[in-house]
Amino acid sequence: MILKCIAVDDEPLALDIIADYVAKVPFLELVKRTESAIEAMQIVQEGNIDLVFLDIQMPELTGIQFLKIAGNKASYILTTAYSQYALESYDLNVSDYLLKPIAFDRFYKAVEKVRNQRQKQDSPTPVAPEPVATPVATPSIQDFIFVKTEHKIQKIELDDILYIEGLKDYISIFTKNERVITLQNMKKMEETLPKKDFIRVHKSYIIAVDKIESIERSRIAIAGKTIPVGDTYRDAFFKLIDTKNV
Repeated sequence: MILKCIAVDDEPLALDIIADYVAKVPFLELVKRTESAIEAMQIVQEGNIDLVFLDIQMPELTGIQFLKIAGNKASYILTTAYSQYALESYDLNVSDYLLKPIAFDRFYKAVEKVRNQRQKQDSPTPVAPEPVATPVATPSIQDFIFVKTEHKIQKIELDDILYIEGLKDYISIFTKNERVITLQNMKKMEETLPKKDFIRVHKSYIIAVDKIESIERSRIAIAGKTIPVGDTYRDAFFKLIDTKNV
């Protein structure tokens, strides 16, 4: 069985990696690689694609929106740097969920799973459903994020983050050991982080609640840094602090 597939990602480097991996697997045929979710949707709707490698964060349509529109015309493997979308994607019957950077052995396991599923569907003899073998890990508590730096995608443990500072189109993530600069906006980062552990206190600052050393009036001390609490965020911040008072 040959699976005809397309790769959809707004990052050319990510497409290069998927194309390279597909070329190494004898039962895969890459029909198209595209940075446009709209173009990919048109191809899938034609009904000649078996498998879609689909990024989640895309400008035209998110991967989740794509899945809801496209339906079950193909099998899907999601590729993303953000683990928090895993639960929602499985509700939409995604075959697998690969976290970037993707290792080839993990990629092969995912496409082998799709091939086995397809073979069972095509079998003339009804086959009782079986539990999915080795599902991708979906942690109940998110404990890390991946961010893009100048030359690589870097993993950052959430417990290491002290605070995050916005710098126009960039943000600086200050950890216990280093400062990591990434091209991203504060709103997107705020949505990525677990709300029980992080809170935005200013248009330019997100803090780790458990790293607060002291609060004096509307100023927070964390690791020798004084961070202001903005008027827009003051009520939500002090409400959160009140819930943690004993």
